[in-house]
Amino acid sequence: MDLRDLTYFETIAELGHLGRAAEKLNRSQPALTKSIQRLEESFGTKLFQRDGRRIKLTPVGELLQARGKMLQQSIAQTQREVRDFASGAVGEIRLGCASTMAEYLLPELTDALLKRAPDITLKLVIGQDDMLREQLRSGHLDMIICAQRSIEDEFTAHPILTDEAVVIASRNHPIFNAPFQMSDLCSYRWVLPPPGVSSRIWVDEAFARHNLPLPVVQIEANSISLLPRLIAQTRLLSFIARETLEYGKNMQYLREVPLENTTMARTICVILRREGYLSPAAHAMAKMLREDGGSFFSWV
Repeated sequence: MDLRDLTYFETIAELGHLGRAAEKLNRSQPALTKSIQRLEESFGTKLFQRDGRRIKLTPVGELLQARGKMLQQSIAQTQREVRDFASGAVGEIRLGCASTMAEYLLPELTDALLKRAPDITLKLVIGQDDMLREQLRSGHLDMIICAQRSIEDEFTAHPILTDEAVVIASRNHPIFNAPFQMSDLCSYRWVLPPPGVSSRIWVDEAFARHNLPLPVVQIEANSISLLPRLIAQTRLLSFIARETLEYGKNMQYLREVPLENTTMARTICVILRREGYLSPAAHAMAKMLREDGGSFFSWV
C-alpha cells in the first residue's frame, strides 16, 4: 500500500467528490481514480460507492478512513522523533492552554523550565478547551492545560489544581437590587464561550437540571477574561473562574452573582495523548506539572 494513495483516499473521503479532491490535491481525476483502484485491489474490496452526484464510503472504506488517520498520525510522530534525534532539536514543546493559564501559570513554569533547559523552544497555542482537545487529538500539540472532562480513552490527565467558576455581572447590575435566585438569571442575556467548551456545557446543563430555559447568549466569545469592561458596561451576565475575578485585570468593575447551583467546581489538568511522542523537553514540562503543578500558579 502506497502512503500517497492513502493520503489521496483520505482527501476524497473527506470531500465526497472526486473533482474537488483533484483540485485540492492538484492532481488529475484519472490519477486519483487509479489511486483508489490500487487500494481496492490491495484490499480486495470496494472502498467507495455512488450516492447521486457524490461518492461515499463503503463500510470497509469507513474502517480504512479511521485506521488511516491513526497510521498517518503515527508516521508524523515517527518523522518528528527521527528529525529531532538527527538534528539535536530535542527541546521543542508544543503546548496549548487557555488565556488564564497563560497569564497565571506559564511565567513561573517557563522560568523554572528554562533554568533546567535554557535552549528549549516553546510553541504556544491559546484557545478554548474544545479547540485544544482537537489539536491534541490530531497530534498538533504535545499537551494541553485545561479543565478535566469525563474520561477520554485517547488521553491521560494529571490534576494540577482545583478551582471554581462562577456567574459574574457588573457591580451595579440590577440583579443585586433585591434578593435573587437562579430563575432570575433567565431575565438577562449572556456572554459565553461556544457550545463545545466545557464551561458552556456545564452552564447549559445546570439550567436544564433545574428545568429552566438555557441562557440566551448575546455575545459568544472564546476568551471571557478579556472582556471585563464590556460586561461591566452592560446588563450581560457571564461565567469565569473565581481567581480570574479576584486577580484579573479590570475585574474591579465586576462582581460575583453568588448561587450554589451556578458555582462549578472543576479540576485543572495537564492532558496528554496516550502513547504520543514527547520531546525530552516536553517530558520535563509534563513531569514538573504532574509533580508540582499547583506551585507554579501566581495569582497576584
